[in-house]
Amino acid sequence: MRAEEDFFLRPALSLAPDLLGRVLIHSDADGTVALRITEVEAYVGSADPGSHAFNGRTERNQTMFRSGGHLYCYFIYGMHFSINLVADRAGCGTGVLIRSGEILEGEDLAQQRRMARRSTPVPHRLLASGPGNLAQALGADRDDDGADLISPGEWHLRLGSEQPDRHLVRNGPRVGVGGQGGDPAVFPWRYWIDGEPSVSKFRAGRHVRPAGDWAIGPPPQ
Repeated sequence: MRAEEDFFLRPALSLAPDLLGRVLIHSDADGTVALRITEVEAYVGSADPGSHAFNGRTERNQTMFRSGGHLYCYFIYGMHFSINLVADRAGCGTGVLIRSGEILEGEDLAQQRRMARRSTPVPHRLLASGPGNLAQALGADRDDDGADLISPGEWHLRLGSEQPDRHLVRNGPRVGVGGQGGDPAVFPWRYWIDGEPSVSKFRAGRHVRPAGDWAIGPPPQ
């Protein structure tokens, strides 16, 4: 079943953990790649120093201010693309970064795309591990920014029985986010499926206070 608009029209902190286990699909002239989402991060606009939308709308981030169910795709670090699913109503500037996934369909095509920057094959578990690798495996680029996941087109999100048991969902600080947005006590907004081999390794951002005893566990209600 394809996700409809109502699925996305809610706060990013509600949408993020509910994306785990869902299947993101991209079909283009090269073929179809489908992946089961295993790791995400929520970004909450003007209330979130780690968000691209923290300081308001710009030419780069304008897709984040569209209504939920659009794809925000951007180039980062001069190296790779990353993709987010926009959440909530238009104007909120919130979304969910898709960090990692397990390839379910189109593995050969995903491998071909990943090999464009490598000389050796990528293990299945790492084909879409990390946001840059995931976007590359799916064939996402700047032309996909603003894509509508609700109307018939190249991108859509499939709902079904793929969701993990709730006790397997973990949350903690976001990867590589520094400054205030990296405070693990305030922004434990990375969610992942425990035990999934595709989940990326945690890396703290610069100038982040020690995580101390932040505990992984079920996402906040």
